[in-house]
Amino acid sequence: MYYFHARTAEEILAADRAGNSLVEVSLDLNISVKSWEIRDHCLVLGDDLLPVAGLEPVAGDKNKVFGWDGNAIAPIEVRADGYYKLVPTDTVPTLEINGVKMHRSKDIDPLEDARLKTELVVRPGDRVLDTCGGLGYSALFALRAGARTLVSSEKSPAVIRIREQNPWLQPGAFDWFTPEAAGRITLNHGDITRIITGLPDQEFNAVIHDPPRFTSATGDLYGRVFYGQLARVMKNGGRLFHYTGSPKKIVHQDRFIQNAMKRLDAAGFGNISFNERLQGIYAEKNKRILP
Repeated sequence: MYYFHARTAEEILAADRAGNSLVEVSLDLNISVKSWEIRDHCLVLGDDLLPVAGLEPVAGDKNKVFGWDGNAIAPIEVRADGYYKLVPTDTVPTLEINGVKMHRSKDIDPLEDARLKTELVVRPGDRVLDTCGGLGYSALFALRAGARTLVSSEKSPAVIRIREQNPWLQPGAFDWFTPEAAGRITLNHGDITRIITGLPDQEFNAVIHDPPRFTSATGDLYGRVFYGQLARVMKNGGRLFHYTGSPKKIVHQDRFIQNAMKRLDAAGFGNISFNERLQGIYAEKNKRILP
């Protein structure tokens, strides 16, 4: 699969109009940059030729990623219970659902965001739970931070379909993401609020809880019962990062995040604080005090 978006399409079209025989672009969404031959107004991709004129529609759509499999160019998108699509950035692509981006990309690079979240809670040798895997960037950086094993869950079949087409999730995209490292990930395709009830007590040293924004459909992921399950599966002293977003609500005295912190406290967490840069809550499972 080769990947295109507006910027790469514009660069290829410009090179063809200028009569250049080579163009240097990334066709794997910024994993690498290579020189590609242009011959008779076609981009040479291995044994296949892609007519450059076919990239005109791609150049006109700045918020989609397109894939070419040797036969046709098509957007990486799924229309199911909502509209899901892969969106380009200057580094890794992000996921957008019904017009809402699932990764921060405006004020922080998505890769940097994933790295900082995981390094806040993951230590070498940890067993890690990634509750809402999405495109899997947090899972990748948990491996980089030294996770011994990682359990990652994703409920949406549409997200899973898009994740499977994201080249950044393939072994080799990062130096540390080797086939051996990929073998340390267990991917669960299901609802974490149900999956977690079957996980062992005190199994995980660290939890990355990065749920979709709060709605009536996702409210259980912010609830006291689920927080209690998180505490149950975590080792004493285990570390939690819980993305909440909306830092401006803190300034305006909105009680949403404050109430989430109170529920975490009631569920058995301590050392609870809001990390403004990462827009989420850090907490540690209380260590049991022996009599």
